[in-house]
Formats: sequence, C-alpha cells, structure tokens
Amino acid sequence: MYKMLLHSHSGLRWILIALLIAAIFNALTRWLGGKEHREKDRKLALFAMVFTHIQLLLGLILYVISPKVIFAAESMKSPITRFFLVEHITVMLIAIALITIGYVKAKKVVEDDKKFRRIFVYYLAGFVLMMIAIPWPFYNYGAGWF
Repeated sequence: MYKMLLHSHSGLRWILIALLIAAIFNALTRWLGGKEHREKDRKLALFAMVFTHIQLLLGLILYVISPKVIFAAESMKSPITRFFLVEHITVMLIAIALITIGYVKAKKVVEDDKKFRRIFVYYLAGFVLMMIAIPWPFYNYGAGWF
C-alpha cells in the first residue's frame, strides 16, 4: 500500500503542477486583459485547489506510514529525515493554505480584476513554495521524478 500511495502522490504532482500553471497563467492574462470572470475561470481555479487538497490527503497518509519519517530526537541530525519530518510538510501546508485562501478571497470579491489578481498572487505564492518543497531528485533525498 505504501508504494501505491507514494507513486500516486509523486505522479499526481505533475497534474497539480499543470493545473496550477494553467490557473496562474489564466488569472494573469485575464487580469491584465481586463476580461470578465467566466465559469470556466472559476472551475480551473477550483480544480487546482481541489488537487492541492487531494495531494494533502495523500501526503498526510504517507507522513504517518512512511519509513522516511522518523519521530525521534536523532531525526533532526539527518538532512533527509529532517526534510521529510519537518521541512516538506510545513512548507506544503503553508502553500496549500495560501492557495485555499486565494480561492476563498477571490470568490468573495465582486470585481473581476480583483478576483483574477487574488488568484494570481495567492496561487503563484503557493506554487513557488511547492516547487521549493518538492523532493526533486537533484536534492538527493532519495526521491525520483515519479
């Protein structure tokens, strides 16, 4: 079960990255172009947020069952265990919170340009944090591309 969850979490990251890039790009072009907010725009931002929450659920399950997460005092001495025990989950939770806050704040605003600006700013901030906190293979944390 661990391997299946790990591969799901790693593979779905690519869908999430694509959705976030699409939502950020859409919000930027619609905001700068002075366009009206459409149902399509809302759905794109919503799907990106929903996928972040799916990744969160998979990640929390993995956090509990992963052999890489060791709850011991010695864990903080190793960069790999410290990354998975503290750094990865903390930064990802902040990123997911930013994306969720951005969606909720944009939903409450009436003016279209403010909706797009809020989605752009919050989603971009969350996206940047996610890109930093993903255990890319070049970080040497024992994670692969998938």
